[in-house]
Amino acid sequence: MKDSSDNPIKLSIKLPLESQIEAILFWKAETISIKKLASILEKSIDEIKTALAILRESLKGRGITLIEWEDDITLGTAKEVSDIIESLNKEELSKDLGKAGLETLSIIIYQGPISRAEIDYIRGVNSQFILRNLLIRGLIDRVDNPTDQRSFLYKPSLELFSFLGISKIEDIPDFESVKADILAFKNNDEQIKN
Repeated sequence: MKDSSDNPIKLSIKLPLESQIEAILFWKAETISIKKLASILEKSIDEIKTALAILRESLKGRGITLIEWEDDITLGTAKEVSDIIESLNKEELSKDLGKAGLETLSIIIYQGPISRAEIDYIRGVNSQFILRNLLIRGLIDRVDNPTDQRSFLYKPSLELFSFLGISKIEDIPDFESVKADILAFKNNDEQIKN
């Protein structure tokens, strides 16, 4: 048996496998492949599929559901609450973006396409709900990550360009100088780490 110090991420978890999967899907807040779940939980694909069947059954009649597409899995809201969710979305869209939304949008504008992990690292907090809000508003787009098929990249949307009245990202005031400052900061940060 492995010593827990060999892998600090793995903890002694006493929950059933389906509960562990539910927690991962909730935390991730985006699709994840069955293969990746099997790797994370150190279980076979068949064990993951069995646990997913149990989870799917236990979610019946609740507000969330398991959404599956080919080998990808995520949690979503149940169709029975779609009217409530639509109402909440309309309310959410009528609010200002707020400091966190503007901060995240700025990171995406100047650093995009960028992964959620990189955004979280820069902000120092989990950005999943802010990203969802920006996606719902159509201000950013989520695209496949060409270097890692298990994750997505976020970039400014054409709707954002239209809203800002620009035809290309370089039209944002001081775009080149801010981008250069960010690059210089990153290079300096890398030198300090090494």
